[in-house]
Amino acid sequence: MASRPGAGAGERPGLAARKTAARLLAAIVDRRTPADGLTDDHHGHPQYLALEPRDRALVRAILATTLRYRMTISAMLAERLDRPLPANAATLGHILHVALAQMLFLDVPDRAAVDLAVAHAGDDPRTRRFAGLVNAVLRAIGRRKTARLPTVLEKTVDAPDWFAARLAGVYGDEKATAILEAHRRPAPVDLTVRDQPQAWAERLGGIVTPTGSVRLAKLDGPVGALPGYEEGAWWVQDAAAALPSRLLGDVAGRDVADLCAAPGGKTAQIASAGARVTAVDISKNRLSRLAENLRRLRLEATVIAADLTTFEPEMPFDAVLLDAPCSSTGTVRRHPDVPWTKTPDDIAKLADLQSRLLAETVRLTKPGGVIVFANCSLDPTEGEAVAEQFVGETPEVEALPVAPGEIAGIDGWITERGWLRTTPADMDLGRPEISGMDGFFAARFRRRG
Repeated sequence: MASRPGAGAGERPGLAARKTAARLLAAIVDRRTPADGLTDDHHGHPQYLALEPRDRALVRAILATTLRYRMTISAMLAERLDRPLPANAATLGHILHVALAQMLFLDVPDRAAVDLAVAHAGDDPRTRRFAGLVNAVLRAIGRRKTARLPTVLEKTVDAPDWFAARLAGVYGDEKATAILEAHRRPAPVDLTVRDQPQAWAERLGGIVTPTGSVRLAKLDGPVGALPGYEEGAWWVQDAAAALPSRLLGDVAGRDVADLCAAPGGKTAQIASAGARVTAVDISKNRLSRLAENLRRLRLEATVIAADLTTFEPEMPFDAVLLDAPCSSTGTVRRHPDVPWTKTPDDIAKLADLQSRLLAETVRLTKPGGVIVFANCSLDPTEGEAVAEQFVGETPEVEALPVAPGEIAGIDGWITERGWLRTTPADMDLGRPEISGMDGFFAARFRRRG
């Protein structure tokens, strides 16, 4: 009988998943490959695709945990090693990190995690001679973890130095520390509902956030199995991501463009508010997903695959929303690979792209029309600086500040300039597991008449 895909003949159960986790961890931290592509269930890494669904879920959990606590795991390792691992022993480091993620933070018995790590090291010619070291170090950490882990967690910053430094420089030490602590926790699941948020919160076992989203502390099973999914009563959308489209104001009966629209949460919001929506994105594949979402939600929009810089509509729009490509540093709770795959150079390049795309919105907007610029970056280089440059260098537009009381629950996140700025340390709902939101920036402008 042929062996199960993803496992070698006679390979012990669970080893294929650990090998895959270590392989993908290497791709993320050594080659800056985004995790989403590696773990895509249709186009992901071949080693990942060869696994059964249960093992894929384990790989995703291990990866997320190793990335959330990468520096803590490194510190726990450093305490037990007589000397740092050799520079050419990256594979060994990944094996150890995968094992320690399970031992320190996941519900995996120490013995199983250690035995599989030793087997993994022994199977790889690059690490075979270190199998004994793997066994000794992991068992030593296991014996001391209850006493040492709380102290190491308290003293360790779980982020690359550049990322932590930028946060502190922008938000100050106290707020930056709160953001980094939030990044250690998975994000809750937020839903944007068509109507009756309180009724849906009660039905789904969630709460209604101050801004009107329905929040679930955790998700047991697939999203598609929840009540209301098939009939299109709601869609998944972080509470912060649901705010920029609301800055457009009353769009009922108006022509609105959603630029860089996929996967379509904001398109759905605008369409459900009664607008005639044109959703534009450069990616045909991402637009296919958007169209599928709209069909499930029973909402209509004109969907166009186009490069924004060459997009020529028949008529300009009453309002335009640009949710621009960015570093995604505001989504680290959901995508803990981001600080390890992005660099300051990436932020600078993306800010330049955002400026060029924002400039295009002027010709797409009618005189008197509204432009909203947004992205999910925590870095003001991609937010406040782009907005200030746009309004300062574009005589055709004027700033249209967000007013206190305009949208329920957001007054604390309106800046002195009238921009909107959220972080994962905002929206304290009393318990860490249901608090926080994505980091988002949004600015609003009016095209002069």
